[in-house]
Amino acid sequence: MAEREHRVFIYGSLLPGQPNHAVAAAHIRQAVSGVVHGRLVDCGAYPALVRDALAHAQGSRVRGLWITVGDRGLQAMDALEEYSGIEEENDYDRVWTADAEAPAKSGWVYVWEGPRGCPAIRNDYWPDYAASRRG
Repeated sequence: MAEREHRVFIYGSLLPGQPNHAVAAAHIRQAVSGVVHGRLVDCGAYPALVRDALAHAQGSRVRGLWITVGDRGLQAMDALEEYSGIEEENDYDRVWTADAEAPAKSGWVYVWEGPRGCPAIRNDYWPDYAASRRG
């Protein structure tokens, strides 16, 4: 049976050149740039996308990639993001969203409901922010 295709917005450690890219890389069938509503918080080695009242009030957006993967690729990312399902206790939730600039483009994105005490990132693109921290 053929694998289904899933579109997922990636914005942090799964991006090319980032430490967890290998988790997704072998599964990526297509990748195109995109932007989603939300803001980033700094969790140390990786970010989290937060879609809370503050992000909405500020009109915050995050740049990243829309990737298309099969079932195994989605399962690999679910494992990395500690997502077990809609009724489960998860680290990240996987929610459906649309691209902020091209609403016809939509798919899954891993998010937190709130910042969990992590500091806000004043940059809309994690690789730029991560590079600036390294100096």
